[in-house]
Amino acid sequence: MFTILQISDAHLSPRNGLFRTNLARLRDWAEAERPDLLIASGDLSLDGADRDEDLALAVETLRGFGVPLLAIPGNHDVGSHARTMPAQPVDAARLDRFRRVVGPDWWMRDVPGWRIIGLDTEIMGTGLEAEAAQAGFIAEAAATERRVALFLHKPVFITEPEDPTFDYWSVPPHARAALAPVLEHPGLRLVASGHLHLHHGFQRGAVRYAWAPPASFVVDLPQDGLPGERCTGALLHRLLEDEVETNLVLPEGMELPWLSAIRAETYPG
Repeated sequence: MFTILQISDAHLSPRNGLFRTNLARLRDWAEAERPDLLIASGDLSLDGADRDEDLALAVETLRGFGVPLLAIPGNHDVGSHARTMPAQPVDAARLDRFRRVVGPDWWMRDVPGWRIIGLDTEIMGTGLEAEAAQAGFIAEAAATERRVALFLHKPVFITEPEDPTFDYWSVPPHARAALAPVLEHPGLRLVASGHLHLHHGFQRGAVRYAWAPPASFVVDLPQDGLPGERCTGALLHRLLEDEVETNLVLPEGMELPWLSAIRAETYPG
């Protein structure tokens, strides 16, 4: 068995003291339980898309868990498609900042019996050179007979893979075809994501889809059509021989801030 602690949407910044208690509770849990790997599935930072110091604090905090760390970017780390984030479109400079401060924005790691793949959803559908490079990587990473666990920031879809809606919440529909080599892989067993600030899970065939709760805050804005539970925490994935067991990690003492109550310290305006 190989264990992965997935922490998503930490939204850390040196300009405020928010969410430190939750990260400390999760760190204490990790020190006691000793997972094999920590994966940060995006939005490590509050505004890393424009601020080195936000990314630097986030990665320093997560490395302080004493567990090997792999991270993928979220929209608040590198920006996103101009249609959904016109004020911070993802571009080469923002990607370079993430790679310099945090590390690669896509990667794979082999562990006994499994291949763990992390992808950058924020470049998908943009037409950037990085998108084409990642598409080539996806095909390469899918060339394995191992079982596969896939980590993303945005979920591939909300309700159905064929959903044509292009919105803030999921991978752009016209970009999903690039994921086919891994989504259609016979050994795929887990697709884990964050971004929605909701905890939810469902099964499609042999594949477990898991939405990680945020480590930071929950959203009291309209999220029409999005299922899930509003809580703060993390997920623990146990990679077994031919399946994944996923459990909610909810240490005692976790705070549950609502976005409306902290907006002045996070995203004013």
